[in-house]
Amino acid sequence: MSDRPKLLFLIPHLGGGGAEQVTRLLVQNLDPKRYELHLGLVTGTSAGLPPMPAGASIHALGASRVRTGTRKILGLVRRLKPDLIVSGMAHLNFVVLALRPLFPRRTRVLLRQNATVSAALGFGALPWYTGSLYRLLYPRADCVICQTNAMARDLAALLGSGSRTIHVPASLAASARITVVPNPVDVDRIRAEVGESNSLWEGPGPHLLAVGRLSLEKGHDLLLRAFFQLRQHFPLADLTIVGKGPEMANLRSLAIELGLSPAVRFTGPVDSPAAFFSGATAFVLSSRHEGLPNALLEAAAAGLPIVALPSSQGVAELLAGQPGVWIANTISSEALSGTLITALQQLQTGQRFSHAFIDQFRLERSLSAYQRLIDSELTGSHAGRPL
Repeated sequence: MSDRPKLLFLIPHLGGGGAEQVTRLLVQNLDPKRYELHLGLVTGTSAGLPPMPAGASIHALGASRVRTGTRKILGLVRRLKPDLIVSGMAHLNFVVLALRPLFPRRTRVLLRQNATVSAALGFGALPWYTGSLYRLLYPRADCVICQTNAMARDLAALLGSGSRTIHVPASLAASARITVVPNPVDVDRIRAEVGESNSLWEGPGPHLLAVGRLSLEKGHDLLLRAFFQLRQHFPLADLTIVGKGPEMANLRSLAIELGLSPAVRFTGPVDSPAAFFSGATAFVLSSRHEGLPNALLEAAAAGLPIVALPSSQGVAELLAGQPGVWIANTISSEALSGTLITALQQLQTGQRFSHAFIDQFRLERSLSAYQRLIDSELTGSHAGRPL
């Protein structure tokens, strides 16, 4: 029997999204001599997984959907009897918390929150009862991890005045239940990959890059309309959109409708979006609402100029006043096109920026913050304190 604390990380699958990337980095880089590491893939399989540390156990549950995998999740938890569970996406978080009364009593539950809740609820794409699920189930968590202070304040407001927010890694108090931990970004790996890669762009440009799930909240339709206006000023500009999702067909149709097909490239999913950083003129964040996307942080790690819509208070607070960043004043295609035009008129060919704000997200700093939080929860110092 191992005397190491047993950690179970739960995620639907290890696709290319930010939540999946964070889970992968945590499992790959937390010390397996310190913790017994387990990764539960609710809907995924073990085929094609990236390398994991020796001794880390992979549990591919193979459910068709998260909500149909409840028995398999419960069976895995009862069999492993983990000391702590880290759940990584909102719809999975709801399932884990609904099952929590059936878990072993000593099992702690940490949640990662990936979206600004009020914006996600206000967007209207979620079921009408989602807000009630947050208020009913989230108080069952031992701690909820947010990516920004703004996201934490927003969640605390939804859950009620009894919630407490504290910033990590500056300090960690026993009263903290909603906490802020920076997402891990492997800055050194990204910079090395960019330095070793050849440009995947052709023509004079400017070359614009967007990375993210092809869904309504990511605003790629706004980007295409903004790009149409941009081409009146920069007729040789091109755009690459990396990702997959339910809006792929609609976006392709919109590109055809706007006469943009020769200048727009849809890559679908790729193993590493960093392959497109070399040669890109600017990274564009066109989301209608966000938490704090890892794609943005990875582009910043590579030094790309950034043009963004103010998709969340957290994004706006992080980027405000930063060199090499242009933020639109409202969320619209018109505002985005104007901001893009301003940025491209000011940028020099191949210009890059240090983006000092990325240092707080460095892999080693984020891992240290996660380790302190995990160790604190394992001591049971937060037990019995309701959200």
